Amino acid sequence: MSTATKRDYYEILEVTKTATFEEIKKAYRKKAIQFHPDKNPGDKEAEEKFKEAAEAYEILSDEQKRAKYDRYGHAAAGGFGGGHSGGFSMDDIFSQFGDIFGGHFGGGFGGQRGPRQNRGSDLRVKVKLTLKDIASGVEKKIKVNKFVACSHCRGTGADGGTAYETCSTCKGSGVVTRVVNTILGQMQTQNTCPTCNGEGKTITKKCSHCAGEGIVREEEVISINIPAGVAEGMQLSMSGKGNAARHGGVNGDLLILVEEEQHPELFRDDNDVVYNLLLSVSTAAIGGSVVVPTIDGKAKVTIEPGTQPGKVLRLKNKGLPSINRYGTGDLLINISVYIPEKLSDSEKETLGGLENSPNFQPSKSVKEKIFTHFRRMFD
Repeated sequence: MSTATKRDYYEILEVTKTATFEEIKKAYRKKAIQFHPDKNPGDKEAEEKFKEAAEAYEILSDEQKRAKYDRYGHAAAGGFGGGHSGGFSMDDIFSQFGDIFGGHFGGGFGGQRGPRQNRGSDLRVKVKLTLKDIASGVEKKIKVNKFVACSHCRGTGADGGTAYETCSTCKGSGVVTRVVNTILGQMQTQNTCPTCNGEGKTITKKCSHCAGEGIVREEEVISINIPAGVAEGMQLSMSGKGNAARHGGVNGDLLILVEEEQHPELFRDDNDVVYNLLLSVSTAAIGGSVVVPTIDGKAKVTIEPGTQPGKVLRLKNKGLPSINRYGTGDLLINISVYIPEKLSDSEKETLGGLENSPNFQPSKSVKEKIFTHFRRMFD
């Protein structure tokens, strides 16, 4: 599911953005019971809502992941780290139930789960973006070398996709059950079947093209839609675009790490963009107009007579958009004035003649502004 179509995690669990951990946990438990597969057999919509609730809980129950989500929304989902965002399997979800329901759910409400579904590993790539890319969003095409499902055996690892049989040890369940006598009485435990590794079936003849693995390496060109407003270090994810799983199952995700290319003249400050403008003494004194670079071209700005070093001009909405579309930053023009390092005799004479002119003496208000500016720099 793309970030544009995903529902808000708070909306999924029906909690407010100020909800406590206990409120989130309680809301997830309610949703898990409501949409659990055992209560809704064969209902694909309920299964999707079950997975959706589990993904929302994984993010909102973790303080760091929740903070990232609150700031960047679904665009940062791949940057939460360590979880299953965008690629939940039923095994992933049931593994959380010990925390939610008290630690006694081996395989869900109905007891035993079905055969284990493998999951492919995630792929990680870096994408370099210019400020112009970040301002408008961009589509990037990348070539990756990855595991894909073998076309000869349809990813099963079995010759022709049919040379397998139900595991004789677990009878296709993927688990083996043992009853152990303890001082507390008999206790039943379930473990992954050692014969089929939880898959519920065994291969009788391996596929010769993939050596029975069900996956082969191939190059694939993937189109990545980068949303506007991303930032250096942010990680995006594309569900199912990672490596294919052995013997079928769920593909891993493609994780995209954003890197910003340094602009030759502009630098970023959150959603604002900053340009350091160096004026000549004469332009600062008598005013004029100058051309400054912007993200997507150039702009002409007016310099008022008597412009002082440290003054900041602001061009509204000439910065970068917020990743959550809460507005656009500005272009900040930080003004400095160049003092000549060498002067000719005639230039020295001209400036010397102005030394005692009242207009060349800083006023009290100008002095205070300059001192205030420098105090703030060191606060």
